[in-house]
Amino acid sequence: MSTADPGLVHPDHDPHTLYSHHHGWLRAWLQRRLGCRDEAADLAQDTFVRVLLRPQALQGLREPRAYLTTIAKGLVSDLWRRRALEQAYVDALALMPEPMAPSPEERALVLEALHEIDAMLDGLAPKARQAFLLSQLEGLGYAEIALQLQVSERTVKRYMAQGFECCLLAME
Repeated sequence: MSTADPGLVHPDHDPHTLYSHHHGWLRAWLQRRLGCRDEAADLAQDTFVRVLLRPQALQGLREPRAYLTTIAKGLVSDLWRRRALEQAYVDALALMPEPMAPSPEERALVLEALHEIDAMLDGLAPKARQAFLLSQLEGLGYAEIALQLQVSERTVKRYMAQGFECCLLAME
């Protein structure tokens, strides 16, 4: 089979062949990165689900492992962000007096809401997200946020508008 023949499909342009050629390698790469075989297997599968959702991206693919690594790194980043969010919530719960602590069901609902908010705000630029969170979670005023982020108050207002727009779009 000649790779110069335009009538033939490159094996890495077919999702099934890409999977069979690179799944083991990707799972091993993720396991080294995460230190957990089960999480590595889950994220490897999630990576290939993303590939299946965008098969057009495989056309003309020259470096399949680089492509898979890029997707997997994003998934690892999401996993770590979710863990940090959950840990912050658990830490906040630990500071609450026992009678005020939420039930396991309430905790699950709050964690789900936190993940949704996190995903919604993920579309913002880092400084815009930080400004929005400083305002909404820390209760800082625009002038304080401007000082902390080293931007103008006008920029903070623009960041806040972007944050509120994300909230409104998520509610639709």
